[in-house]
This record gives sequence, C-alpha cells and structure tokens, in this order.
Amino acid sequence: MITTFSGESADVVWRKAANYFRNSKNKSLQSSRNGETQELLHVGFAIDDPKQRWVVSREPTINPAFALAEIVWIMNGSNEAQIINHWNPILPKFAGHVEKYHGAYGFRLRNHFGFDQLEKAYFALKKSWDSRQILLQIWDPKSDLPDINGKPVAEDIPCNICSMLKIRNNRLEWLQILRSNDLFRGLPYNFVQFTCLQEILAGWLNIQPGTYNQISDSLHIYTKDKRYFSKLNSRKVCYNYDLLGKSWEESEYLFSIIFQRMKMMAKTNLKESIFYNLAFLPHKEPAYQNLLLVIASDSARRRGWGNLANELMKKCTNPIYRLLWAGWTKRKKKKIASPFA
Repeated sequence: MITTFSGESADVVWRKAANYFRNSKNKSLQSSRNGETQELLHVGFAIDDPKQRWVVSREPTINPAFALAEIVWIMNGSNEAQIINHWNPILPKFAGHVEKYHGAYGFRLRNHFGFDQLEKAYFALKKSWDSRQILLQIWDPKSDLPDINGKPVAEDIPCNICSMLKIRNNRLEWLQILRSNDLFRGLPYNFVQFTCLQEILAGWLNIQPGTYNQISDSLHIYTKDKRYFSKLNSRKVCYNYDLLGKSWEESEYLFSIIFQRMKMMAKTNLKESIFYNLAFLPHKEPAYQNLLLVIASDSARRRGWGNLANELMKKCTNPIYRLLWAGWTKRKKKKIASPFA
C-alpha cells in the first residue's frame, strides 16, 4: 500500500510526513547499518508548486548555503569532495573520506555513463514533447549493488535512483524515485535538489514546471533523531519568488561562473577583499545573484568573517533565503549539534 502526502509546497508535505511519524501508532521498527529506524514503506509525495521547495519547519534549520551549493555542484557534473565539503564539513562522516564522491548526483547525470543525460534529455524533449521515454538514470547496478556478501561497495551509495520527465499541458512534470529516504536528514535537501533540476530543465524548454512527485520506497527516521520531532518550527509562511528558469545557454553559463567562484571560495588562502568580489556576478541576474550571496555568506562565516557574511546577506533580496539563513546562523551561534547539515 502506498501512503501519500500532498500539498502546495515542500514544507506542507514534509510537515504532514513528520506529523505522521510523530503521531502514528503504526510505525515499523527496522534495523539498519547506521542504527535503528522507524520506517514507512512505499511513500508518495506530491508538490503542486515545486518552486516552493524549502522546508522551513525542520528544527534545527537546514543549511540553505549547502543546499544551494549542492545545486551548483550537481549542475556542473562534479564529484569533487573538497569543494562541496567546504559548505558541509561533516559530509565525509556519511559519504566517506575520499577525493571524489562515489554517488555524486551531478557526476552521475552528466559524466558517469559517458554522456550528458541532462543535455540529451533537453534536446529529445525539445523535438518530441509527447515522449514517454525520457528518464535520467542515477543508479548504476554495476557500481552500486552490494557485493555477494551483502557489504556496501562504498559509503556514498546513491539514494536517488532515477527521474522521469514528461511534458503535459505545456508543463514539465517530474517523478523522482528513491530507494531510501531519511525524512529528517535527507528529504528537505532532496526536495531542493530535484525541484531545482525540474525548474532548470523547464527553463531550457521555455515552459513552466508542473507538479513534482516523488516515490520514497523506504521513508524513515533514525530512532536517535526522534527528539527533533517533538516540536516542529512554526515560522511564518514565506514564499520563494526567485526564478531559475533560463535558456540552456544562459543557464549553463551562469552555473559555470558560480561554480568557478565556489572553487575559489573553497581555497584557504584568500584575502577578504578578493573574496568580496567573488560574491557578485558580472551581469544582473537577481535569482542567481541571491543564490551566490547565500553561498558566499556561509563561506565568509566559516572563515570567521562574520561582518562580511552579514553584509553580503543584507544584499540578498530573497525573503526565504534570509529566513533560513537567520535560523541557520542562530543555530550555529548556539552551537546546536547537527546530525547532518
């Protein structure tokens, strides 16, 4: 039986799922290699407006800079650990102490199989709007299946399996399939990752995104994380008005520029004056500028440049980024322990 959670935004459906785990008497205990979980099998999510992708109800607040940096990392097809670790230094604890992450989504989508799946999907859909054959593959059985003794072949085995894309009613519909999904640690970031990809590809096709749908075959929370569900955040509803939809050429150019800036920011020997200039795009692109400002602000904070971090965030015009940033930095000042990011 499939259990479904639907709503206008990612935050609405996440709250529904969180309340289910918090209140349901039908939770199933399931052991795992990382500890005991409460598990719900075969779960469906449906988000009416994928641009409203941010889960603001989670407490502690998610790390908006890491979420945005990961989108840039994905769009550039990278698997370089050192770059993304700058925005989430404890990531190696979960994905391995390696130079290149085994299951990096961007690398899987743009390089792993020997061709760029995003680009090919775009050109195919551009020529055949009725197609039912467009699928983006992340899981590779040759690389990802456990060995014959059941032992994982790497620490970073992708949880996302594939994406199914269809154009219907002049909108890009999206179905995401996950084999395993941590409601607290992973799902808020998964929503950001793949609704962004949906909006970006819709922009390439010069159409709007349709609904975002997701199947999580194992939705779970770790028993050790149950304390985080005793109280959900009741922040004021805040909407995302930044639009990432651009033409293929514009989009690729902007993500390339931001990634080059991220590579520079991830280096240790930067002067504050040089860093400041990295936080601004050469052309006026408000949505992408806001994205870069959040990424840069967190990098500055991690360097101990608190005044610069605050100065940069004051220039960000996206209210939901500012809301999440306020929650994130408040959490860091209180030194609230994080189970993930």
